Parts: sequence; C-alpha cells; structure tokens
Amino acid sequence: MPCSSSARRLAASFFALLILLAAGCSPAGQAVPDAQPEANTAPAPPAIPQHDPASAPVERAAPPTLQAVVLGEFSASNPVAESATGALTIEDGEIVGANGAKFTTERVALVNGDDQYTAGARFADVMMIEPRQQVELRHVVEETPPTDAPGNAFCGTLKTGHLAIARVMDGDVEQVKVLALSGQGLPAASATDVSACGMAEYRSTPNK
Repeated sequence: MPCSSSARRLAASFFALLILLAAGCSPAGQAVPDAQPEANTAPAPPAIPQHDPASAPVERAAPPTLQAVVLGEFSASNPVAESATGALTIEDGEIVGANGAKFTTERVALVNGDDQYTAGARFADVMMIEPRQQVELRHVVEETPPTDAPGNAFCGTLKTGHLAIARVMDGDVEQVKVLALSGQGLPAASATDVSACGMAEYRSTPNK
C-alpha cells in the first residue's frame, strides 16, 4: 500500500525534526551554565591615623616662676624687727636674722597691697603700702626662734605660717616690710585661721 508507506515516512521525518529542534537549544547537547553575577566589593575603608608620641612629642609650657620681690641684707628699722630678727638676710629659700631666727620658706604667690589676707583686712593697711604695691607671699616650712629670746619670735609661741614681703624705695634706700601671719591656711579674703602677728621694717644702706 504505497499511500500508507508514504504517510509513515512523513510522520517519521516530522518526529525526527522535532527531536533536532529540541536538541538545538543546547549546542553539542551541553547545558548552558548560569551567568555569574558581578562581584560588588566595596573599597576598603581608609586607615585611621594613629598618634605616635615618639614622632611628635607634646610640648607643655613650664609653669611661670615666681620672682623674689627683694633679696639681700638689711638692717632692722623698727622695734618689731629689732626684737624678732635683728639685721635680716633675705635669700631665695631662707630668711635669716642676726639673732638666730631663721625661716625656711617657699614662694606661693605674688599679690597686691589691695588684696586681703583675711576677711576685711588688706595687706596695704597693715603694711602701710600702696594698694598697687606688689607683695611676695612665702609659706614658712620651718622656723627657728631667736637664740637668746625665743619668745621674741614674730608670732611668739605660735608658728609663723606665712611671711608677706614688700619693697618700697625711699630715695636710693630700699625699705623692706615683712608682715608675719599665723595660721596654716593660705592668706586670702576667705581665710578663717589667718591673723597678723607683727609687721617688721628693714632698710638697706644707701648705694649698697
């Protein structure tokens, strides 16, 4: 039956064509690999700079040095000075009297005559100096009383806490005024245990 044979051949050819079309989706029968997404890598953060003390040392300003108001040798010029010290030598760390009195001191402040050493009491009033006059304030670390008359010490049986020193010129003569203060608190308007013991006066010799 020629007709039936031709139909079978046509059907076989059509079926073979479908197989080829299906195989053509992948060349050589291999599967197409999936595309890989591009890497989205963020740049590394910048390095945080580290301070190196060795490469750049920090320089700190030195604290200001308190200067002495007056240094030298002076003779007693009022009764308090004569009994408490006699002639006086003022040095950087010591104040020494001719009668054996000695004060080991440290500078604590430079103030003005208008400042108060306790509530309502000014340096200017008791030392008889100008309000703008500079006053050197020294803390007494150690005190030795006069050799022959210990009771003549600036503050008697009390320890001298501070000495306030001012320098006034009288022509070419230096006048040195030393105010002795009892109490261990820092002399100021707020001080509660500070009081004046005595005010001694000294003079230099002319042209010395």
